[in-house]
Amino acid sequence: MTSSDVCFLPAHKMLHMVARREISAVELLDCHLNRVAEVNGKINAIVTLDEDRARSTARDIDRRISEKFPIRILEALPVAHKDLTVTKGIRTTFGSPLFEQFIPDHNALIVDRLQQSGAVTIGKTNTPEFGAGSQTFNKVFGATRNPYDLGKTCGGSSGGAAAALAAGLIPIADGSDLGGSLRNPASFCNVVGLRPSTGRVPIWPNPSAWFPLSVLGPMARTVSDISLMLSAIAGPDRRCPLSIMENPEIFQNELKRDFSGVRVAWSPTLGGLPVDDEVLRVIEGAVRELEELGCIVEEVDPDLKEADEVFHVLRAWHMEASLGDLLEEHPDQFKDTLVWNIEQGKSFKGSDIGKAERHRTALFERFSRFMDTYEFIICPVTQVLPFDINLPYVKEINGNALSNYLEWMKSCFRISVTGHPALSVPAGFSSAGLPVGLQIIGRFRDDFGVLQFGHAFEQLNEFWKTRPKLKE
Repeated sequence: MTSSDVCFLPAHKMLHMVARREISAVELLDCHLNRVAEVNGKINAIVTLDEDRARSTARDIDRRISEKFPIRILEALPVAHKDLTVTKGIRTTFGSPLFEQFIPDHNALIVDRLQQSGAVTIGKTNTPEFGAGSQTFNKVFGATRNPYDLGKTCGGSSGGAAAALAAGLIPIADGSDLGGSLRNPASFCNVVGLRPSTGRVPIWPNPSAWFPLSVLGPMARTVSDISLMLSAIAGPDRRCPLSIMENPEIFQNELKRDFSGVRVAWSPTLGGLPVDDEVLRVIEGAVRELEELGCIVEEVDPDLKEADEVFHVLRAWHMEASLGDLLEEHPDQFKDTLVWNIEQGKSFKGSDIGKAERHRTALFERFSRFMDTYEFIICPVTQVLPFDINLPYVKEINGNALSNYLEWMKSCFRISVTGHPALSVPAGFSSAGLPVGLQIIGRFRDDFGVLQFGHAFEQLNEFWKTRPKLKE
């Protein structure tokens, strides 16, 4: 097995090799650092690298193993953290020139949990400015390219994470998702991304601890690895009021399940959204595969009226609350789309927020009733294929003009406002070899059920095994 072959193994297989002492933590790290040196310059996925710290951590792990300490959940697995996630002693820029040299003096909770579970931090992954937009580029580091076609975007905002996974630079990564930022780049890069239920992965520090739409979650190359990672980062924290109290050990359980007779809603356009023909062709093939599992698949749309209004109002309100003061201090240091979003938030009145919350409650109740009948909904993750790296955002789909930089992500953000867990899992490739993901939405807080369903689908085709050739 070559060094590159090791880098493309599932994370749980790497873990087994470490536990059986078939490979040391230092050797596993070296495989990945060699891969970073070989490939990262082409895709710009990992934007800050800390080799010295990583090597020191790996040596400590090898010492623990030699002294017969118990193997931890993520022992020796290299990980890189999204550049929105504060990481002690490592530059964290948020994709903004305002924080180009910022080095935090503490870790985010998710970083602590990963490191305490044995993962080896190697650096940070690229993100758009303050995570705004599903195309990963910023003035600090530039754009991250799609490993399957270097002329295309990797998506975003967890784009650096997805590209790094796809290229074999790391086996697991953390990300965040407000309107699709764990699912969109996973779809574009042929990896797996889970938007967990709100509170499944507690967020700290968090200036808006009661805001329900923004979540943290895992990314990996297989659903089993997602479940493994989730068992390390999920679980309540007293500083996080929306924490789900369920024991995260559930995610270490067997994912295999019989889906015979399970009713699944197939919604090709989530209620009439424009979707690229190639995307639909690939997803329709995935639907036929799911029927092989014995599922009862019915084409039907959930009622998502007002979801767009709810998302735009609550997102803009959150953007203003988070970044409004900073924009006033540095009006020339923000990209135009972010300025628009923050200013939009400033224009809303209390009655606008109240109306959005009433609509969100009604939407949740309708959606939950719909899922009393259907255990899962399947639909496209994104409405388009990975697009030109030089295009900031999609402006039209199938001749339908889009009004702003968020509109092409409705297939993701309409689900965000329901609060239900959603998974992006590889579903195939376009005729030009570009990845397409299937979105699987589950019942409220049934994250484990979503992973079971995604795992069953993954076993049918194993698209995750298709490595990128770093096509120019």
